[in-house]
Amino acid sequence: MAGTFHLSEMLSLALHSMVYIATSESEYVNVKQIAQATGASEAHLSKVLQRLAKGRILRSVRGPKGGFSLDRSPDNISFLEIYEMIEGPVSLEGCPSHRRECPFAYCIFRGMPEKLNSQFIDYLTNTHLSEFIGNRKPGKDSAAH
Repeated sequence: MAGTFHLSEMLSLALHSMVYIATSESEYVNVKQIAQATGASEAHLSKVLQRLAKGRILRSVRGPKGGFSLDRSPDNISFLEIYEMIEGPVSLEGCPSHRRECPFAYCIFRGMPEKLNSQFIDYLTNTHLSEFIGNRKPGKDSAAH
């Protein structure tokens, strides 16, 4: 059965990587460590992390002791900011059927997409990386999310 909620692989990697980095005890976490923890390819993960570094959410340091670290306090990094770095701006509008024109005189979904989008944006805006520090250590939670 298909789910009603889906995140892109890039966004899922970005969110999980950010939590992994935030909960790491190391000053810098390298791509290999995160790839092993998330089950992602290093090449794909590297693209995601570079995008976050370009957006000044992560700091990137080259070299044998380098890697990625948060560029600012986890209290100041919202899930909305991470989302928009990966997916672009969130839109409150849009037909769930991806139609340009509705075949009916009124929308059969009766504003449901706008309500769900608004709730999703509220969640992203009000959820910060700091909420996951202390609740989870890297590699301790084996449940897939």
